[in-house]
Amino acid sequence: MAAKLKTGDKVVVLAGKDKGKEGEITSVNPKAGKAIVDGINIAIRHTKQSQSSQGGRIPQAMPIDISNLALLDANGKATRVGFREEDGKKVRYAKTTGDVI
Repeated sequence: MAAKLKTGDKVVVLAGKDKGKEGEITSVNPKAGKAIVDGINIAIRHTKQSQSSQGGRIPQAMPIDISNLALLDANGKATRVGFREEDGKKVRYAKTTGDVI
């Protein structure tokens, strides 16, 4: 199945502790069905100091399930993603506006 959400997409969180927050997808793991969104689902990770990096408590974005994310359309509202063929190519489009993403 084609990926509805890709790296670089602007999304809004639909469920969970960060519901309503917006961010940009930094990476996607389609096999696990999860994505990492900057500024969303932040957890504190304790790291040991090494020669190259300072140790301490470092906030890190953790993966969030793709089903809890919705793409933002041109109007800034949550939308579902559809697929259609244009000029022989399969493209993603926003179902609310019909615009190609």
